[in-house]
Amino acid sequence: MHLLMGSSLYYQLLEAPDLKLLLDQVQEALAAEQKKRQEFYDWLTPSVKAEFINGEIVMHSPAKKRHLRANKRLFNLLETYVTLKGSGEVDIEKALVALTRNDYEPDICYWGPDKAATFDEETMRHPAPDLVVEVLSQSTEARDRGIKFRDYAAHGVTEYWIIDPLKQTVEAHTLDLDFMRYETVPPLTIKDELRSTVLAGFVIPVRAIFEVTAYQAALEGLMA
Repeated sequence: MHLLMGSSLYYQLLEAPDLKLLLDQVQEALAAEQKKRQEFYDWLTPSVKAEFINGEIVMHSPAKKRHLRANKRLFNLLETYVTLKGSGEVDIEKALVALTRNDYEPDICYWGPDKAATFDEETMRHPAPDLVVEVLSQSTEARDRGIKFRDYAAHGVTEYWIIDPLKQTVEAHTLDLDFMRYETVPPLTIKDELRSTVLAGFVIPVRAIFEVTAYQAALEGLMA
């Protein structure tokens, strides 16, 4: 409720004489959407990459090589660090994140030790991660910067990194807990370092995400 109370929409709704009718309509729509969501769960298989967003199934198309390489390099660096530190769990692409309304399959997710301890071999629907990474593509950028940007913040994802493999930049957004939204930050370039707040001590050159030599050096540095 505190998310809504901080917005002008909250006060507009309180002034609406038909507020009860509006709420009834919303509840009816959400009930129908929840039925479609269960159908989505029943239909979804491990071989399908899809998301459920505001009542609609969104299928994913194949990614370009620059997208895949950036995603794989950053995942490997995070996975190496987390494994060596024993500090949680990292997944890539196929981990379904089930939020209160929508289901996403982010490019990379990290859960801290407390959340990771609740997983077992049969876990398929995951809670909100502590860190989410999305690698931009032409077909996903609007969602990554739009509904996902708002939804991840609303559900307490502490860090949200947006990788642009074409511009070779990283936007490392950190959650403002007072307003449950991400602070606007300038993009990091290949001349900068990427630091995590939820993974204390994880520091890599941005260049390591996009260039193989820098990636190899960063991986060796983490393992050393």
